[in-house]
Amino acid sequence: MLRQPFAIPAVVMFISSIPLAVGMVPRNRLYGFRTKKTLADDATWLRVNRFAGVAIMIASVMYYTITISKPYDGDFRIWLVHLAAFVIPLAAALTSTAAYAKRS
Repeated sequence: MLRQPFAIPAVVMFISSIPLAVGMVPRNRLYGFRTKKTLADDATWLRVNRFAGVAIMIASVMYYTITISKPYDGDFRIWLVHLAAFVIPLAAALTSTAAYAKRS
């Protein structure tokens, strides 16, 4: 993994989303998916942050898969692939979580 430094953010995202996915994070203003709605109610906080945790875990696995299958070798095109593989799944995870939070 140390030969592929782009794998490190994927692992960090995955590990940091585990407490959210299992519902271990109480309502707070520092860590979690924070909106007015989630900060107002414990049940909404837990439900939305479990969703966010799972979504971020999926995004990080997708990114990790790209980092392993397309190793960065200094080629700018591969760097762009890595950037897209990081940004697109994470943006999709956060967008779907925001939509889920609005429905909750």
